[in-house]
Amino acid sequence: MANEIVSTKNRWPYYDAANVQSASAKPKDTSLGKDDFLKILVEQLKNQNPMEPLQDKDYIAQMAQFSSVEQLMNMAKEMTALRTNLGFASGLIGKDVEWIETTAAGEAIARSGTVSSIVVRDGVQYVKVGDENIPVDRLSSITDKQEVPAGE
Repeated sequence: MANEIVSTKNRWPYYDAANVQSASAKPKDTSLGKDDFLKILVEQLKNQNPMEPLQDKDYIAQMAQFSSVEQLMNMAKEMTALRTNLGFASGLIGKDVEWIETTAAGEAIARSGTVSSIVVRDGVQYVKVGDENIPVDRLSSITDKQEVPAGE
C-alpha cells in the first residue's frame, strides 16, 4: 500500500486549481425561467407514480402557472423596453426636429418644428409638432431649441 498513488485533487485543503476555476466560472443567476419551469413539469410527468398519477386538475393548474410565468416574463421585457423608449422620447420635448415629408406627387419636402409633447399609439411613439404627429423613426435631425437673444 505504500506504493499506491493517492489523489488529493478533491480533498481539502488541496483543491485542484481547475476545480476552483470551474466552480467560480458558473453563472450566479439562480432564478428559474419559463424553460426551467417546463423542464420540471415534463420531468414530473415522466417520473410520476403509476399508482397515483397526476390528477387532471393538478396538471391544468401547473399549465396555468406556466402560462402565467411566461406572460409575466414577456410583460417585464415589454415594460423595460417601454421605459427605455419613453425616456428617450420624453427628452425630445422642447427640442427642434426636422423630418422629410413626401407629397402626393412624390415630392420630398423638409419640415421642421418644436416638439410640444409625445404621443404613444398602437406601440408607436410620435412627437407632436403643432397639430401634427410624426413617428419618431421619421425624424432626420434633433437639435436644442435655438434661443434668440433679447433685442435682436
